Amino acid sequence: MSILSKRKFQLSAGIISCFLAILAHQNISAQAENKYTNTQLEISQSESKTKNNSVFYSVVDEWQKYKYSVNGKRVLKQVNLPNAKVSVNDKDLLTVLNNTRTYFQKYQQKDPNLTRNGLLLSQGVTIEKVLETLDFMIDVLEEDISNNRPSRLQDPNFINTNFRVIKWSAHNPKKPKQKQLRITKYAVFSHTGSRTKTAKYNIPLYSLKDDIDNTNKFYTKYTKQDVLSGIYEPGGKEFGKVEPLAYLTRSGLESALMQGTILINFTDGTKAFFNVDRNNGISYVKGLNPRLQKRYWYFRKVDDIKGYGHKIDSKIAIKPGVTFAGDVLNIGLGRIIVMEYNRGGKKHLKMGVIADTGGAFLPNLHQLDYLAGIFKDYKEFQQYIRQLPQYATPYILVKK
Repeated sequence: MSILSKRKFQLSAGIISCFLAILAHQNISAQAENKYTNTQLEISQSESKTKNNSVFYSVVDEWQKYKYSVNGKRVLKQVNLPNAKVSVNDKDLLTVLNNTRTYFQKYQQKDPNLTRNGLLLSQGVTIEKVLETLDFMIDVLEEDISNNRPSRLQDPNFINTNFRVIKWSAHNPKKPKQKQLRITKYAVFSHTGSRTKTAKYNIPLYSLKDDIDNTNKFYTKYTKQDVLSGIYEPGGKEFGKVEPLAYLTRSGLESALMQGTILINFTDGTKAFFNVDRNNGISYVKGLNPRLQKRYWYFRKVDDIKGYGHKIDSKIAIKPGVTFAGDVLNIGLGRIIVMEYNRGGKKHLKMGVIADTGGAFLPNLHQLDYLAGIFKDYKEFQQYIRQLPQYATPYILVKK
C-alpha cells in the first residue's frame, strides 16, 4: 500500500471513529432520561466494573430525575441486630403489612415505582426478595396472634436467624458527617371545621372533580398563594372547577398540607378523615416557611389514615406506631425497619414498615418520618414525641 493510500485510510478511519463516537454520545444522551428507571441494570453494570466495596447507585428525585450517585455499600452494611427486645404492635403491624402486600399485588403493573429495586440492590436485594420478606412476616405474625403468644419478631435471636439485617447509615450531601438517620415525626391532627364558609372557618379544603380533564391539568398552573387568593371561589376565574370539602382556619389548612391527612370535627357534630390526592406539580422546598411554600395539595375524603399510593383510591391504609414515611423511590416501599435508639441509658428497638412518603423524602437517604398517632393539638403531639429519638440507627430486614 502506498504512503498516500495509507494516509487516506488513516483519515477515513479517523472520520469513521469520530462519527461513531458522536453516534454513541447521542445514544447515551437519548437513553439518559430512561437510565434511572432501570435501577437493577444500572447497579449490575456498576458492580461488574468496580471493586466489591464500590457499587454506585444513581439517586433520583420525585420527578425521576438524576440527582447524584452514592456508593451503596457505604450506606448499607450487613450486621447482626443488637441484643434487645424489639417493640412492635403485632396487630397493627400485621394490618399495615397486609395492606402493603395487597398494594403490590393489585398495582404492580400500574405503578412503575414498585418495580424499582433501589439502593438495596447493592446488597443483592431485589423486589422479589422484598415481597418474600413481607409474606414471611405476615405468616409469622398470623401464627403468633392465632396462637395467642408473644410475637417471635420481638426476639433479636429469631430475627438474626431468619433475616439478613442491613444497617442503614445516613447519606446527607449537605452534612457528610451525619451517620445516624434523622427521625422526624408526623401525625394526624384533629381540627374543627365547617361544611360552609364562616367568619372563623374561611379557608377551603378543595377536591378535584372526578370528571377532571387530565389533558388540561389546570390545577398545575396555580400556587398555594393563587388558590388562597380566591380563584376557585365565587367570582374567581376558575370558579366551579373544584369542590370545597370543608372550611378550616389557616393553621388547620397548613397542618393538613404538612401532615397529608387531617381529621375534621365539623361544627354539625360529624367528623371525617381527609387525605391528600394530587398536587400542583410544584416541588416542596426544604427549609422554607410552610406558609410560603408554593406546593398545594387537593384532598379527598377517606375512611382511614392513608399512606403511599399512586392514586387516592389505591392508597395504603396505615396505622400509627408501625409506619414510617420515607424515600420510596430510592429505598423502597414495604421495606421493614427496626429503629435503634437509646433512652434513659437503655437500648430500644422499634419495628415498622415504610408505607408512606412525601415531598421531603424524594430524594432523602438520611431521614425517616415516624407516624406517631392522632392528636388534638400540637402541644399534645409534642408531649408524646419527647419519648422518641431525634436520631436513630435503622436496620432493614430481608428474609434469608
